[in-house]
Amino acid sequence: MSLNFLFLDMNAYFASCEQQLRPELRNKPVVIAPMDTDSTCCIAASYEAKGFGIKTGTGIREARRMCPGLIVVEGRPELYVRLHHQIVEAVESCLHVDAIHSIDEMSCKLMGPERELDQAVRLAQKVKNTVYERVGQSLRCSVGLAPNRFLAKVASDMQKPDGLTIIRKEELPHKLYSLKLDDLPGIAKRMTRRLNKAGIFTVAQLCGQAEERMREIWQSLLGTVWYHNLRGDSLPELPVHKRQVGHTRVLAPKFRTLPLAHDILIRLTHKAAARLRHYRYWAQQLSVFVRFLDGGSWQDQTHLGPSQDTTTIVEAINRLWPTCPTHHKPLQVGMALFDLVAEASATIPLMESDQKRTRLWQAVDQINRRYGTMAAFLGGAIHVQEMAPVKIAFSQIPDLDLKA
Repeated sequence: MSLNFLFLDMNAYFASCEQQLRPELRNKPVVIAPMDTDSTCCIAASYEAKGFGIKTGTGIREARRMCPGLIVVEGRPELYVRLHHQIVEAVESCLHVDAIHSIDEMSCKLMGPERELDQAVRLAQKVKNTVYERVGQSLRCSVGLAPNRFLAKVASDMQKPDGLTIIRKEELPHKLYSLKLDDLPGIAKRMTRRLNKAGIFTVAQLCGQAEERMREIWQSLLGTVWYHNLRGDSLPELPVHKRQVGHTRVLAPKFRTLPLAHDILIRLTHKAAARLRHYRYWAQQLSVFVRFLDGGSWQDQTHLGPSQDTTTIVEAINRLWPTCPTHHKPLQVGMALFDLVAEASATIPLMESDQKRTRLWQAVDQINRRYGTMAAFLGGAIHVQEMAPVKIAFSQIPDLDLKA
């Protein structure tokens, strides 16, 4: 019997971070919100708050009604990211972290003797203890051990907030029958409706489908991946190609003018272009949009080249901007760089002036990494810096060196 993967899930992560950083909040019902006002909603909730039925998306006003003693904390994303990196270091001291899936999830491949049941369990317990000892007792985690990464993730969700669950191949598929369809990662409301339409309402029914039928339901080879995942098989993992890099921002009331909306868009472009260079991609298309307070919107896009330097991207935005309607008050702005090409496959600009721009912004990145994230930037964004802070991270971990 081989247990090939260990999956670590940090439970109620954002709220647990606050409970760890502020001892007076431990064992208290805590929710994280963008700001401490009744008009916003919960980003995350502690297990104590979840006991009152509060969850992500619950309005703060409603959450206070559900739990009169509720403590609302304004999120501090940079601190959560720093704790995330401490957790990764703690796990690395026990076992190599093979993949980071989100700010509160990571997985490790087990090798050789580590795959045997007794050794895998000892490693899992060591990982849990090391996180508690090095990072904090309030940061509870669940660990799953299984033949493949998918089932290890499923196992980590089966016993919370502080569990250790093992799924062995010889127990499949019966070990999964007690789960609901939406307990499986990747099955949300729309996929549940598709499965129901195909006559599948339980995990037992899903596991009973033939491989060809699974391909028909998923309408792709992904059905084959699901067929083998549910049976504990390990398939080669496909390389991940980033599809786009972008940012959006809802404007505070004092910034709801078109000139300031434009400046904030440029500020967001600084961040996106720096990330593009960090990931070693070149963008061939740019899209920008504005949503207005009255419900309307404007969007436009243009071809880039490809490019990865901030100046070229800002110039492209400035060419599009004059078509934006001027008789509406802006509420939200955003931009996206897409149709990305990996650096190894990109056609390097032929013009010396374009090559100089690329080298210039690579030098700017080095300056910002060494002296601070806003040591060098285009001057037009100086008065809107506070409008693009690090946000709460879920599936993507903000790089604290890329806030410029």
